Amino acid sequence: MEGNGMSEGNLTDAERRARGMKTRREVLGDAHVDRAEARKDGFTADFQDLITRYAWDEIWNRPGLDRRTRSCITLTALVAGGHLDELAMHVRAALRNGLTPDEIKEVLLQAAIYCGVPAANSAFAVAQRVIAERE
Repeated sequence: MEGNGMSEGNLTDAERRARGMKTRREVLGDAHVDRAEARKDGFTADFQDLITRYAWDEIWNRPGLDRRTRSCITLTALVAGGHLDELAMHVRAALRNGLTPDEIKEVLLQAAIYCGVPAANSAFAVAQRVIAERE
């Protein structure tokens, strides 16, 4: 997946990977990233590399939105898609990015209107569990 190694800003893939891994660890926490890296094998390595370089560097490190806002958007997208396992991970990330439980509640209430009440109901159950684990 190395290609020519150049991207916007003339960063190499290795540099984007390093920056992405730093952001990934800051947002998701070392324990989560360490578990994901330990599960990585020949089948999943390219996918892990892709999300580290593109999602965690090129998207999460863009200057246009802060991490709190990116967390709000991510939570909403995960509710809309019904991705509850990812939602739990990103509720933890949202808390790490400075969102309060009340702000997460507001995001989920907003999602109830635009993504559907059943999806938000499931999301509230996931978020409630994650927030309770933290306390």
